[in-house]
Amino acid sequence: MTAPAPAELNATPVEGSGGLLLEIGGQIVPNYAATMVSFEEGDVVSGKVVRIDKDEVLVDIGYKAEGVIPSNELSIRKSVDPADEVDLGEQVDALVLTKEDSEGRLILSKKRARFEKAWRSIEVAADSGEPVKGRVIEVVKGGLILDLGVRGFLPASLVDIRRVHNLDEFMGQELECKVIELNRSRNNVVLSRRAVLEEERKEVREQILGRLEPGQVVEGKISNIVDFGAFVDLDGIDGLIHISELSWSHVNHPSEVVAIGDTVRIKVLDIDRDRQRISLGLKQTQEDPWQRVISTHRPGDVLEGTVTKVVAFGAFVEILPGVEGLVHISELADHHVENPSEVVEPGAKLNVKILEIDEDRRRLSLSIKRVEGQNMPMQGLGEQIAAAQQQPADPVAEDDPSSSQASDGESLSTPPAAEAPAAELSVDESEPVAEEPVAEPADEAAPADDTGNGEPDQV
Repeated sequence: MTAPAPAELNATPVEGSGGLLLEIGGQIVPNYAATMVSFEEGDVVSGKVVRIDKDEVLVDIGYKAEGVIPSNELSIRKSVDPADEVDLGEQVDALVLTKEDSEGRLILSKKRARFEKAWRSIEVAADSGEPVKGRVIEVVKGGLILDLGVRGFLPASLVDIRRVHNLDEFMGQELECKVIELNRSRNNVVLSRRAVLEEERKEVREQILGRLEPGQVVEGKISNIVDFGAFVDLDGIDGLIHISELSWSHVNHPSEVVAIGDTVRIKVLDIDRDRQRISLGLKQTQEDPWQRVISTHRPGDVLEGTVTKVVAFGAFVEILPGVEGLVHISELADHHVENPSEVVEPGAKLNVKILEIDEDRRRLSLSIKRVEGQNMPMQGLGEQIAAAQQQPADPVAEDDPSSSQASDGESLSTPPAAEAPAAELSVDESEPVAEEPVAEPADEAAPADDTGNGEPDQV
């Protein structure tokens, strides 16, 4: 700095001017040195934006020259436009990088001033557990970058309580997060929005648990589906519908019954307040088909059903939606069955007879063969008549003297020994059955005629 002139050494501050005026050689002059801000490199100063260019901003901080903030020192964002970061006349804080560069300029940094101020706030928040706020400025692999004055990293797994499929929807949003990791040497800040949401919901969950009771029917939205059931959002706390409680019918996977986003009416089955777990049932809000079975059907009823599953010991048949009964392997057919799949297959429609209804165990015993047995006399009557017309005459009729063979005096080809009881079975007792040649002992030993003329051989 230039040494003051000898006259300046005799300068005396004017009383009452606050040092802003000096008396030199009987003259009063302004004390320009008193109006200049005193600072060192690394200090944070405040000034007014007086000019905005494409690549820099000029700030009046009350120094002998205006300070310059290069565009890359305006924000932690990349490739910023100075006009987007500051307004003309705006009062900003800036950190002094150098009081005089190679061109004699005062170089300032707005982002570093904000960084220092923000870092102190972040350290306080991390120690106290209080949340910090920041706007999402980038979507990166594995999470989001928030502008806290410092670049804060929010991992994707900690963005929300549930998994977020599209991180782009958070771009530009201001989020409230907790600081879970802080490293000043690496300028590393890791955040968690999930921690804030869980804390907010903790009180809500306690209120919900306090007002819910087993047996209540409430509404909720399906929030997630897993192999063993579906989770329902009850306005702040999730309850589980186990796969066995989704439907009265057999369910292979919960997605067969519900989808994410569905609004459902469910019944509260159980509440574990210590573990904050709620068990729900969907099928309990629907008609129990078993009540229909009990009220309208009895053992002996014959119903149409559909084979739903074939197992080693029989087949399951659905007689009503949600009601299945077992046809044991012994009730599949009249003949012995080694493998039920030889007799029935899934999807087949058939009639079954109810053998037993076990109300307590909610089990049905069914039979297929007994339905077929009931139908056989009706189906076999015509077949019996047709067979009788094609087969030789009944032995009883052959013994009848009124038949054409008896009237012609021809002997019967059937051995007499088989015909002996025919006399007892004769319907018409007045017919001279006893006069038949069958009664002659000699005829019993008579061999059949090889000539086929029906005449016995002469002895």
